[in-house]
Amino acid sequence: MAPKQKSKLKDFKDDFWKTKDVKISLGEIASIDEIAEEKREVESSRVEGPTPKPNITDLRSWDMKLMGRYEPFYAPFCDMCCLCTFGKCDLTNKKGACGIDAAAQQARMVLLASCIGSACHSGHSRHLVDHLIEEFGADQPIDMGMNIDIQAPIMMTVLGKTPKKLGDLKEAMDYLEEQMIHLLSSCHTGQEGKSIDFESKALHAGLMDNLGMEIGDIAQIAALNLPKGDEDAPLIELGVGTIDAEKPVVLCIGHNVLPGAGIMDYMDETGQEEDLEVCGICCAAIDISRYNPQAKVVGPISKQLKFVRSGVADVIVVDEQCVRTDVLEEAQAKNTAVIATTDKICLGLPDLTNEDSDRIVSKLVNKEIEGALILDPAKVGEVAVKTAKILSPERKTLKMLPDLDEVQKLASECTECGWCVRVCPNGQPMMDAVVKASEGDFSKFEELYTNDICYTCGRCEQECERDLPLMSMLAKVGEKLSKEEKFNIRAGRGPAQDVEIRRVGAPIVLGDIPGVIAFVGCSNYPNGGKEVAEMAKEFLERNYIVLTTGCGAMSIGEYRDEEGKTLYEQYSGEFDARGLVNMGSCVSNSHVVGATIKIANIFAKKPLEGNFEEIADYILNRVGACGVAWGAYSQKAAAIATGVNRWGIPVVLGPHGSKYRRLYLGRADQADSWKVKDLRTGEVMEGEPAPEHLLYAAETKEEALPVIAKLCIRPTDTAKGRQIKLNNYMDLYKRYFGELPPDIHLFVRTEKDIPITYKKDVQNILKEVGWEPRKVAQEPSLMGMDGD
Repeated sequence: MAPKQKSKLKDFKDDFWKTKDVKISLGEIASIDEIAEEKREVESSRVEGPTPKPNITDLRSWDMKLMGRYEPFYAPFCDMCCLCTFGKCDLTNKKGACGIDAAAQQARMVLLASCIGSACHSGHSRHLVDHLIEEFGADQPIDMGMNIDIQAPIMMTVLGKTPKKLGDLKEAMDYLEEQMIHLLSSCHTGQEGKSIDFESKALHAGLMDNLGMEIGDIAQIAALNLPKGDEDAPLIELGVGTIDAEKPVVLCIGHNVLPGAGIMDYMDETGQEEDLEVCGICCAAIDISRYNPQAKVVGPISKQLKFVRSGVADVIVVDEQCVRTDVLEEAQAKNTAVIATTDKICLGLPDLTNEDSDRIVSKLVNKEIEGALILDPAKVGEVAVKTAKILSPERKTLKMLPDLDEVQKLASECTECGWCVRVCPNGQPMMDAVVKASEGDFSKFEELYTNDICYTCGRCEQECERDLPLMSMLAKVGEKLSKEEKFNIRAGRGPAQDVEIRRVGAPIVLGDIPGVIAFVGCSNYPNGGKEVAEMAKEFLERNYIVLTTGCGAMSIGEYRDEEGKTLYEQYSGEFDARGLVNMGSCVSNSHVVGATIKIANIFAKKPLEGNFEEIADYILNRVGACGVAWGAYSQKAAAIATGVNRWGIPVVLGPHGSKYRRLYLGRADQADSWKVKDLRTGEVMEGEPAPEHLLYAAETKEEALPVIAKLCIRPTDTAKGRQIKLNNYMDLYKRYFGELPPDIHLFVRTEKDIPITYKKDVQNILKEVGWEPRKVAQEPSLMGMDGD
C-alpha cells in the first residue's frame, strides 16, 4: 500500500464557491475530528491585537491623531446650557456655573446625541438578540452564506472575537452596554471639562453604534434568513401607488423587523397572503421586505404624516425609532387602530400582551381602548390582521380626504400672515401654494408634494393662525400624483461578499475604482429626495461603487429615467464599479464600515482581532470611501457619522447637518498636519490633504458633488488612479463653478498625476503657484509618529 499522504489546500475559491482549510487525504481521509482539532489550533494561535474590547481611553491616542488633523469646528445651535439647576447659563464668551465653556458644552451635546443614537440601534439589537435566542436557541449558527467568511468584521476588530452562534452576540452586547454606561455618565454636570475629550468619547459612542448595528443585522440575517450578500436580491414594490386601498391595509412604522415578520408569518400560516396589504415606512419597511418580498415599501420618513392622514391604513403597527410621537392622535382622527409593540414606544396604551387575541381585537374595533401595547410579535401578527379585516369595510369613507373644492374653500381662509414659510425648516413657499389653491390653482401644492419637497414635518400647520389642516390639504392635492408613485427598490442584500472584496480591493486602494460612496441617513432634504438620486446617478456613471441604506435607499428608488426605470433597474446590485448596492436598513450601515475593514484584511492582510488603530489607519490613508448623509435628521444619524469618522471615513452632510453643532474640518494650508510616516522606510514626510475633511456640511447639491469626489482621494493612489479621481473632481467643480478648483495643485504629486484632458490647464496652475514634485509615501500612516 502506498504511504499515507495528506495535503492541505489553504484557500480554494471561486465566484460561486469559497472555502478554507480543506484537507485532501490520499490513501486515508482525515476525520472530521482531526479537521476540527486543527481548526481549533489555528484559531487559538492567532495573535490578538493591542486593544481587544477597548475602554473609553484605550483608543484616545488615535482620536487625538484624528483631531490634530481634523480640528472640531463648532457651530452652536444654542449659546445656553440648560442641563442642570445651576443654569440657564449663557456661555457667550464666558463659563457656566459649573466651569464649562462653550466649546466643551457643544462637544458634550454631540456626545449626548451620539449616546442617544447609539442606544437606539443597540437597544434595537438587544431586542432582536434576546427574542431570536428565545425563539431559535442560543446555539442557532451564524451563517452569512458560503461567500462570506469574515462574518462580523466590526466585532472581530473591536472585540477580538468571531461570533459563531446567536448566543455569542450576548457577549458583544454586554461589552457595548458597559461602555455606554460610562459614556453617558460623562455627560453629567461636573464630569468631563475639555472639548477634545468629549470628542474622543463621542467617537467611542459612534464606534459602539457601529458595533450595535452589526450585532442587530447579523442576528436577523442569521435567524430570519434575510438575504446574505445577495447581489441579485429581488426587486420590491415601492411607493404609495403600489398599495391597494381596496384591501385591508396594515402599516408598519419604525425599525424593528419582528412585529412585521409576525404579521407576514400569520398571513402565510392562515393562507391570507393575497387578502391584505402589508406595507411599511422607514427602515421597518426595508427589513420586512427583506424577510418577505410580498411586503411593500411606502417610502421614507417624509411620507409618514401624509400617508397616515390619507387614512389608507386600517391598522398602524409602531415599533421603535423615527415614529411621530403624535401617531396615536393622528390615527384616531381616521379611526385607524394602533398597536404599539416595544417598550420604547408605549403611547400610554394598556399592556395586553397576555390578553386573548380575539378579546384584544374586540376592544380595538369597538373603541373600548385607544390602542393596545402588545410585546409578543406573533400575537401582534394575529391581532393586526384580524383587526384590519374587520375595520376595512367600516372605514371606506375614511380612506377619503377632503375633496378639492373643500381644499379650495379652506385655502380661502388664509390671511397671508407668512408664518408657515417663516417656520418651515427649508423656507418652502407654503403660503403661495395656499393662496393659489384659493383661486383653484393647485400646481404649487403639487410642486411641494413631488419628490417630498415638503417633507411634512407639520410645523406650518402648528403655527397657522387659522388652524388650516395644511398637511391634509397637501395630501389631498397629491392624491392623484400618489397613484403614479410606483417604483422598485432592490431588497437589502446585507454585507459585501468576501469574493467581491477580493475583486475590488486592489482597484479601490490603487484608485482605478475612484471610490466607494454610501448614501445613508434620513430624508431631511433641503430640496426633496430627487437630489439624492441625482447624486447617486452621477457617481454611478463615473464608475464609483454606490452603497445605500435606509431612507436614502428609498429616496434613490423614487427616481425614474425617461424610460420609467429606477436606478435599481438600471444598475446591478454587485459590490463593484457601477454597482448600486442596497445593503438594507439603518442597522445595515454596519456593512459599509465592514466592507472597508474587509479590504484591509483581505487585500492588505491586516489582522483584525483587537487591532482597531491599524485598521482605521489603513482605511484613512488607503481606502477611498466617503459617506453622504444628505438628509441627516436624527441622533442616530449623528452616531452613525461619528462612528464612521473614527474609522477614518469622511462624511458629507446636507445643510441641516450643521445643526449637530460640530464638524471635523481639515486645514489644507497647515502643511504640518498632513505629514505621514512611510512604514516601509520609517521616514516622516510631507503629505497631502487626502481626505481633506472628516465631517463636512455642504449647502447645495452643486457644492456637495465635487467635495464628495475630492474626499475619495487617498495618498496611495497610483498615478493612473489619481488621474481618474482628479478628472472627476475637476470635471464636477468646473461644471458647477465654471473654473478649475483652486486647490488642484495640492493633489498633484508628480506630473504623471495630471489628467490628460486637463493637462495644459493644470500645468499653467502649477507654474503659477510654484509647484514642485514631491516624494510619495509607499505605506502612509499616522502611526508611529510623535513618539507613540
